[in-house]
Amino acid sequence: MTMKEICQQAHDARIRVGMLTTGVKNDVLCRAAECILEDSDAILAANGLDVANGIDKAMPQGLIDRLRLTEVRLEQMADGLRQVASLDDPVGEILSMKKRPNGLYIGKKRVPIGVVGMIYEARPNVTSDAFGLCFKSGNCAILKGGSDAIHSNIAIVRAMQRALTEYQIPDGALSLIENTDRSATEEFMKMNDYVDLLIPRGGAGLIRNVVQNATIPVIQTGTGNCHVYVDESADFEMAIDIIHNAKTQRIGVCNACESIVVHRAIADEFLPKLYRRLSDSQVELRGDAAAVRALGGEGTPLVKAATPEDWGTEYLDYILSVKVVGSIDEAIEHINRYNTAHSEAIVTENYANAQRFLEEIDAACVYVNASTRFSDGNEFGLGAEIGISTQKLHARGPMGLEALTSTKYIIYGNGQIRP
Repeated sequence: MTMKEICQQAHDARIRVGMLTTGVKNDVLCRAAECILEDSDAILAANGLDVANGIDKAMPQGLIDRLRLTEVRLEQMADGLRQVASLDDPVGEILSMKKRPNGLYIGKKRVPIGVVGMIYEARPNVTSDAFGLCFKSGNCAILKGGSDAIHSNIAIVRAMQRALTEYQIPDGALSLIENTDRSATEEFMKMNDYVDLLIPRGGAGLIRNVVQNATIPVIQTGTGNCHVYVDESADFEMAIDIIHNAKTQRIGVCNACESIVVHRAIADEFLPKLYRRLSDSQVELRGDAAAVRALGGEGTPLVKAATPEDWGTEYLDYILSVKVVGSIDEAIEHINRYNTAHSEAIVTENYANAQRFLEEIDAACVYVNASTRFSDGNEFGLGAEIGISTQKLHARGPMGLEALTSTKYIIYGNGQIRP
């Protein structure tokens, strides 16, 4: 099929898909989960091709981790679809209903967006998450994964399409653009006559390209230069546990910690303790002059002087930038200057500082005494997520079902005409 035909097919199916009952949608999602597990051998074999190609291309370790599927991860993908099926259906919810002086009843109702396009990189789990959330919210999904995961995505989509076919759902409910050429991506971004919303999910380059070139409305899911600020009143053991988790639990994800900020009053005592913990995981620390000095100097293994570029870098690797500041004001200023409006955390026992951090940090998710790794739709009780929005219009933070709906006004009258 041509690009236009794929998008036209989804556009034509959008009304019927949007009218499906909650029961049918839930049954399809549960069957899609079964189909993924039934096809696990084929999916893992396809993923093996993608991983081998990634290794041959010297793909970074963090991206290989994102790309790789296992039996456990397939079970998690299936569980994600089942969880979405168990969530309340937002479609049809009446948000308000008011009577006007002229007798009109004017209400607002939640409705599907229509056709949602996804452009994403080497994360095949996004394929099932995107379908599940789009379908439960009554939307048709057109997926454009990257070339690095093309074999995996084809196998996953074929499994889920089998469930759609069994329930006689229109073909346009789920489409995968298999053409991996850059020109196909550029063409897809211009299909505004058929696609209502475009969501990019991946690295900074991909997101920038979509935002700058798409004619379809875009929700920007941002990269994650996430910080943890260790305040002067912080519990050291808590701070070290949080930073270790936020950095090393999974390095290739957007909610991993990439930068730490430490109050000068505790830097000389705290940073050597943090270094001992992180060195076990071979985490490289790139610090300013005060941080490097507290860490034993540049001759210390895994310690380097930071460059100006380090403060704004999403490493997706075993690397952390380290900034020493003299006050919470300086910490907030530094974080707001270099963050990507994703997830930021403070470790503190000072209530006033915690409240200032929550109020003044400009980000989608702001934490007190917890790891940034919790920025996730499932952890927030939304089921699977379609992405984490770092913009401020329509949706912000982890995007679940409600973020994939719009509203329309419904008006009841009994013959009113406007004077």
